[in-house]
Amino acid sequence: MSTLTFIVAGMSNVIDRFLLPAVVEEIENVTPRMRRIRLAGDALRVLDWLPGQHVRVRVGNLLSLRGFRDSLRTYSVWDYDPRGRLDLCVLEHPEAGPGVRWAREAVPGATTAVMRPEGRLIVRRDAPYHLFAGDETASVAFGAMLRGLGGPVRGAVLTSGDRLPLPRAGELAWPLRDGGTDADALVRAVRELDLPGAPGAAYVAGEARACQAVRAHLVRERGWPRDAIRLKAFWAPGKRGLD
Repeated sequence: MSTLTFIVAGMSNVIDRFLLPAVVEEIENVTPRMRRIRLAGDALRVLDWLPGQHVRVRVGNLLSLRGFRDSLRTYSVWDYDPRGRLDLCVLEHPEAGPGVRWAREAVPGATTAVMRPEGRLIVRRDAPYHLFAGDETASVAFGAMLRGLGGPVRGAVLTSGDRLPLPRAGELAWPLRDGGTDADALVRAVRELDLPGAPGAAYVAGEARACQAVRAHLVRERGWPRDAIRLKAFWAPGKRGLD
């Protein structure tokens, strides 16, 4: 066995330890730019998943020259069935990277693999109320978190028309982009929310600068402690593969 073959075989064994095999079972266009992809497989049974967490999906050849950079993409879990089904919702971007191309070309029966769920964007059950702020990319995680959530909810989801059917959607504001920056639009929408005087738990996700601006607003203008805010930057202009 050559040295290169030995190295490749070793990398394959390591990769197999962390990736769970899955098959594309079902595909549905849920908005003009959002595609729901259901993955299934025995290896996906009884995963340790909490609403709001994400998985890393193999969208290319892990042993290519670019390796993990262009071969794994991170997606929030829209819904999970412990019998072995995992639903993702992937947003179409104008500049299609490896993840968008994978979602666009996926067909039932195609094989892939996923890493186990992870992430800290999860519900704080002891909070007096819950504030959600983000954009379309955040709405997937928000949907999972809102499903079955008790207690008062406030929120704003910035959109260009792609609105997932979120639970408790009537309790959220849906500001449209008006040509300004995401940060300006989202902060303005959160500033207009009628929030109780005391802090609750905030979940802020989506474009990086918008997330930072909302956190700054909550801390500086509303007096929230930073540890009451869970922030997840899913993307930033000009950066690929941010998760």
